[in-house]
Amino acid sequence: MARGKFITLEGIDGAGKSTHIAFIADLVRGLNHELVVTREPGGTPLGEKLRALVLNENMHADTETLLMFAARREHVEQVIRPALLEGQWVISDRFTDASYAYQGGGRGMADSRLRQIEQWTLGDLEPDLTLLFDLDPVIAKSRQANAGLAPDRFEQEQQVFFRNAREKYLQRAATFPQRIKVLDAALSVVEIRVQIKALISSLDITRA
Repeated sequence: MARGKFITLEGIDGAGKSTHIAFIADLVRGLNHELVVTREPGGTPLGEKLRALVLNENMHADTETLLMFAARREHVEQVIRPALLEGQWVISDRFTDASYAYQGGGRGMADSRLRQIEQWTLGDLEPDLTLLFDLDPVIAKSRQANAGLAPDRFEQEQQVFFRNAREKYLQRAATFPQRIKVLDAALSVVEIRVQIKALISSLDITRA
């Protein structure tokens, strides 16, 4: 059985990832693939408990990073890897690139430390395609304010945090251009979805 494809969605808070998840899921199902849709932090019962801690409790940046990867380890072993091995496709709202952006770019943790934890917890697993929704943090903040939802601990960060996170995302996109595809999240939903459809169709052609 061919391994399933692993798609991740990334971007700073307010970039609009969640707007497109259902659309991407419908595209994948339309290609006759079984699908698992999940998120980080979270994705498992333990992961959801860790998510609540990370999003709402103040903690040291190292603690935050370790909790993120602890949740990710469970996520990979219980959900992502088994689904992929069964030939299912997986869509995850955030994955390891988020740690490089938020804990690395935002909190200032060195990439070398993040790589060590990543290799220890994930081994050789990486997404087949990462859709990076890129947006100016000022616009992203305005979108969040208009949504009227109570902000979590990350969403309350200052603009410099999100500028640094965005910069790290774009650095990773430049380093891994075959995997990470940058989408201009300032475009209309229709324009963005035209690009998404083309990328998903291309990924379907390159079956493992």
